[in-house]
Amino acid sequence: MSLDKTDLKILALVQKNGRLSNAKLAEALSMSETPSWRRLKKLEDERIITSYQANLDRRKVGFGVMAFVQISCTSHDEESTLQFERIITESENVLACHNTTGEADFMLQVVAKDLDDYSAFIEKTLRKLPGVSAIRSNISLREVKSSSRLPLDAP
Repeated sequence: MSLDKTDLKILALVQKNGRLSNAKLAEALSMSETPSWRRLKKLEDERIITSYQANLDRRKVGFGVMAFVQISCTSHDEESTLQFERIITESENVLACHNTTGEADFMLQVVAKDLDDYSAFIEKTLRKLPGVSAIRSNISLREVKSSSRLPLDAP
């Protein structure tokens, strides 16, 4: 699906406010509600919009530690990789996991309640992953910017 300027504007608006009513969306797009709703629905049906969620302050809900974890693997066979990815996907502490280039095979973004909780996560989850040869952690001292919004060029 190719995106036109109206699609990009819809995406930019719902990225900023996922609770935006169809009436407000239509008003911002200078169109009536039915075509506005149809355009939004098409973006959802095409899985360009994959979900809606509220962004939470992790500290206020008890997650004081944010870590970036590099994982190097000795085994890259399909079975080990699938098992690794299944465990990581099921772990609620892992916010993001990327298969990367460079020294490490994977980069994780992990949250924990405190350093004891993070240590337990390392011992009970990461050290038990198949084929892992090295785990390197970087604890975030201060979050300067955190966003999942894409830089869309919409007027």
